[in-house]
Amino acid sequence: MKNIKAFTLAEVLVTLGIIGVVSAMTVPTLMQNHQRKSYVTQLHKVYNELQQAIVQLMADTNAVNLKEAGINTTAASQNFIKNYFKTVTTCENSLKPCFSDTYRFLSGAVYGIGDHVSTSYILAGGAAVRPLYIAEGSSGKLVNILVDVNGQQGPNILGRDTFYIAIYNNGAIDTYNASATSVPLTKAQRESAGSEWSPFGQILNDNWEMNY
Repeated sequence: MKNIKAFTLAEVLVTLGIIGVVSAMTVPTLMQNHQRKSYVTQLHKVYNELQQAIVQLMADTNAVNLKEAGINTTAASQNFIKNYFKTVTTCENSLKPCFSDTYRFLSGAVYGIGDHVSTSYILAGGAAVRPLYIAEGSSGKLVNILVDVNGQQGPNILGRDTFYIAIYNNGAIDTYNASATSVPLTKAQRESAGSEWSPFGQILNDNWEMNY
């Protein structure tokens, strides 16, 4: 009989074991990277919708800035969301059920997201947003937009699926730093903006990548 070359059972088992170990080491990382890209994609979608809505508002009111366009109260910022976005749920004077009950920082510490309660909305794309008029600093910031890119779905972590976005009087969208006097913020100002604000700034700095 001719000799037939083949792998032994032991060699096959060793190969399968190596593949299993490599998969166990790499698959979680690949899944995590995929999730991060998904969160950033959803955040970028909300950002683009905000940008387009701001341009449309200023065109509709023939205004040179947002104050002139009428964004001067929280009620006005809420009307901006209602008039320029397709909303599927309105949570009157509440974060719930638009947002989840519990949020955390990246460190795992509980984040008191309910400290600033105002009317919230779920957009047609599934993101939850809460506009709050807080004009502060010398940079011209007018509105804080709290965004959960996938609503109540997890992980509900500030810096993963939940972010703070600042809207400025000149129509710019950026993060917020109390020491900033103009927008866009510098790279250093974005990254030193504080635990609530810096995640969005870091994503802007890294060209819409979640590298932290």
